Order: sequence, then structure tokens, then C-alpha cells
Amino acid sequence: MSREFSKIKESVASWSDIRQLLRGGEQGQLVPVVIPKDRRGFSWMALIFLALYFAGMAVLTVSILAGLGAVAMLLVALVWMWRRAIIEIEEGTTGVRSRWGAITGTLPPGRHYLWLPWDRVDAVVDTSTEIPYSAPIVACPTAENVPLKSIEFFLKFRIVDPVAFVRTIGAGNFDLVLSSAVQDAIRQRSRHVNTERAYDLRGSDVGDMQEALNRQLTRYGVRITGANIPDVQLPDQYQQHLATREKVAKELSAYEREWELTRKRRIDTLLMEIERAKKTRDARIVEVKAAHNTARMNVARMLEEQETEAQRVRWEIEARGRAELTSAENEALALGRLAESYRDNRAVLQYELARRRLDVGAKLAENAPQPLVVRTQNGSGDSALSTLLLAQLLPKVMGNGRAEPPVVE
Repeated sequence: MSREFSKIKESVASWSDIRQLLRGGEQGQLVPVVIPKDRRGFSWMALIFLALYFAGMAVLTVSILAGLGAVAMLLVALVWMWRRAIIEIEEGTTGVRSRWGAITGTLPPGRHYLWLPWDRVDAVVDTSTEIPYSAPIVACPTAENVPLKSIEFFLKFRIVDPVAFVRTIGAGNFDLVLSSAVQDAIRQRSRHVNTERAYDLRGSDVGDMQEALNRQLTRYGVRITGANIPDVQLPDQYQQHLATREKVAKELSAYEREWELTRKRRIDTLLMEIERAKKTRDARIVEVKAAHNTARMNVARMLEEQETEAQRVRWEIEARGRAELTSAENEALALGRLAESYRDNRAVLQYELARRRLDVGAKLAENAPQPLVVRTQNGSGDSALSTLLLAQLLPKVMGNGRAEPPVVE
């Protein structure tokens, strides 16, 4: 197991060496960022000045040879400038572009042209490779404050924002920050593990540690893509302690096997006793079931008799009730008919009373005094004669005597 942290650095190299440094590193160190040497300059300006000089001579001396020299110098200067302006960014890398020292953006993979000398590539960053990083942490204390011999932590990270990485921290400073963050995360994890369970850290889930590291490194444009703990080593004394515990465990295993045999013998004896007890229990169960069936039969017969008696009593009550109901209905029917007869008799009596009233009225009409009409000759008023006759007849009429009143014309 490696006892040293992986080292991350940035290098300065020519454009031809950038690919080798990014892919293979330098002297066992990881190189995710390379600062290219600027191969451009103002040398082509000398050719421009020579072309101007020959052009001036051609004008002054009217020399064709000087004119051709000026044209040749100008063409060479242009070709030189064109060749120096070509920038090729490797696939999987990103160039950080700057102007007058200020970062202005990035250059994707491919060919680019930077015509102005002050427009340059400050750094070429590997943004596609998942860079492996190994961090063996020594003397990590456990929950019982027992320092583990070492815990090896392995992770992979990728630069997702080259501008933030170059501008904020850089490769050299990132190495210090990453190693410090990894040590802190590992020590926190070991503090939550008992020494006996330290080997459980190997291959355990470290997703929470990966998320914590991502939260710390996001501002640097870096993302952790994977992490695990491949190996854990316990202290030598604790390993001896584990060896002693293993010996004790073997002795305990042997004792447990012996005890298992003894336990099986005792279990067999108990099983035989249990079988005998089961047979005795089955015989008693048969007797109990027979007694239970007899009791159930007796109870069923008693219940049937009681149900029959209850049915008989219910029928008697229902018959008595029906009889009383029929009697009450007949009595109600008789009362209704009696009421109808009373109603009919009342109508007859009213008719008889009305008829008698008519008879009494007829009799009264027959016995009623007849009017006496005394007529005079002139018919203009009472006469002395009519007055005399009325005085004679009134006593007879009042005495219920019937008298035919004379009519005096």
C-alpha cells in the first residue's frame, strides 16, 4: 500500500509536451493544468521593417530587385505571423484565454487563431479525465480513541470549470486543500467507528463523505466522481489482541461444539420423555373428547326439550293473542254496527219528529180562529154593526169554541 499522498501540480511546457504531461504526469505527480510557453513574439516585425526598407529603396532607385525583395519579405512575415497565430487545443482539454493578463474566456478543443500577441492562452486544463487521487491517512483515532495504523482513501475528481479552477486556486494550492479536506473527512468517519469494527470501513459506503467533499470543492470548479476506502490497517498491538481474541474464539468454538453434543443428547432424552407424555396426553384427550361428546349430547337434548317447551308456550301465547284479537275485532265490529244502527234510528226519529210536527201544525191550523171580515156597503170603515158582532164572537173564540163568523156584506 502506498504511504504517500498523490501530488497535484501544474507545469510549464511547450505546446508539443502538453499532451504527455496531461496524460502521464511528471515524475509521478499529477498534472491537470499546463501553462504553455508562448512561442509568439515580435520577430516577424523585423521582416515587416525590412520589407518597408526594400520598398523605399525600390521607390527611390526604381529597382525591380528591391521591389521583389520587399514583396518576398512581406510574404515571409505574413506566413510567419500566420504560423505563430495557430493554437491547437487537444481533445478532452480546455484552454483558458486571456488578454493583457485578464481571463476573457475558454477555448474548446480544436484549432484556433490568436493574431494579436497580447491575446494568449494562459493554461490548458484537462476537463474530461477523471483524475485518481490516493490519500493514506495515518493514526486515525477510533471511537475508543485507539489510533489506527492507516486508512487509505481513494477518490476520482474532474475539473468541470477550468476558469474557476485556474483563477481561484490553481493546481498546487488545490493539492493542499484536497489533502486537508480528505484527512478531515477520514478522521471524522473513523471517530464514529469502534475499533472492533474498523475493518468494516473497507469497501463501505462513503457517499456522505463524497457529498461533503463536493460541497467544499464546488467553488473551485472541481467535482468528486467517485470515492472508496480500499484498505484499513490496525495497530500492531491491537492486531496481537485480535490474534488472542481469535485463539479464544477458537477455544470457545470447540467448547461450543462439545456443549452442542451434550445439548443434543439431553434434547434426545427430553424428546423421548416428551413422546411418552404425548401418548399419555393423547389417551387422556380421547377420554376427555368422549366425555365432551356425551356432555354435548346431553346439553343438545336438554336444549331441544327447552326449545320445544318454549315453542309450545309461544304457540299458546300466539293462539291466546289471536283469540283476544279476534274478540276485540268482533267487539269493535259490533260497536260499529251498533253505531250505524243508532245513526239510522236517529234519522228515523228525526223523520218521525218532523212528521209529527207537520201533524201538530195541521191540527193547529184546523183549530185556529178564522178571520172575520165585515164589509160595509161603502167599504170605507168600521160600522157599529161590525163592532157589535165582533164583541159577541170574541168570547166564543177565546173559549176554544168554533163559530162561523158571520160575514156582513
